[in-house]
Amino acid sequence: MLVRPTVVPGVPRLFERFRAAVLEKVVSGSPLKQRIFYWAERVGRRRAEHELLGTPFGFLDQFRFLAADRLVLRKLRARTGGRIVYFVSGGAALDPSLNWWFESMGLSLLQGYGLTETSPVISVNPHDANRIGTVGRPIDGAEVMIADDGEILTRGPHVMKGYWNKPQATDEVFIEGWFQTGDIGVLEDGYLRVTDRKKNILVTSTGKNVAPQPLENALAMSRYVEQLVVVGDGQRFVAALVVPDFAILRNWAEKRDKHKTPEELCIDTDVIDLVRSEIDALQADFSTFEQVRDFRLLPTPFTIDDGTLTPTLKTVRRVVESKYAELIDEIYSEGES
Repeated sequence: MLVRPTVVPGVPRLFERFRAAVLEKVVSGSPLKQRIFYWAERVGRRRAEHELLGTPFGFLDQFRFLAADRLVLRKLRARTGGRIVYFVSGGAALDPSLNWWFESMGLSLLQGYGLTETSPVISVNPHDANRIGTVGRPIDGAEVMIADDGEILTRGPHVMKGYWNKPQATDEVFIEGWFQTGDIGVLEDGYLRVTDRKKNILVTSTGKNVAPQPLENALAMSRYVEQLVVVGDGQRFVAALVVPDFAILRNWAEKRDKHKTPEELCIDTDVIDLVRSEIDALQADFSTFEQVRDFRLLPTPFTIDDGTLTPTLKTVRRVVESKYAELIDEIYSEGES
């Protein structure tokens, strides 16, 4: 059955997978096709920056865009059904570079934000005024305020009355009529930017505060990475547990005559070097104390069944850290030697 949707909501992982599938097909093509695609991607990015940021876009740029659209971008959009008005991302943070990639393809991707307790939307980017890197403006009737400690507070008809038969829990999440979201953020010209979960902030043994979410989002842009969790609270440096995308990694390995199981790939030195190079490139813009110094590859993914993922595919950090406690200890014991 052919489906041609106009609006598609989803979690960031859905959009990451879409991009990874496209890029995997590109790299399997001829060198000429690869050059054409990446050229079209750059042209599309210039067009997106013009539309969203108001950067110059002259006659020659328009001509290039028409050619790029005809050769590449239009064909890619057709794979979504050809009628998409916009995608909407929620449930977890959307990496700005992923957002820009979709816009470069001519596919509008709007990020929103909210919780189950807020029905579940607090804010969303307008279709005609998308500001990448933010979760948009508060919806009609929703008030948003930033507390002194940076926590996002909200009130309005979108907020629940309370938890069923749990008055104490209800009292704990409200302060003077404002619902405490548990997220850290800032307001910029009416747009809300979410930094991380308040309880997720890592404090290293050297006293540095590290927000894991932006780093995890950046590293997840590697097509070789399926899932990952950054750790390091109370430790001297930041580390990561990484689940590779084995479909893509296996293809890479077999081209090098490495016909191995996931367990074997995770300890293969060439694979480790590959992932290290990806991590180093993607975290280059982060401060030194925020960067992943060491990591381990995991042969099995996080799942809902084992409790490491929520039903909305969010990683349950405490469960992951508990399940892989010995591996995490190994990272830091080696780091001290």
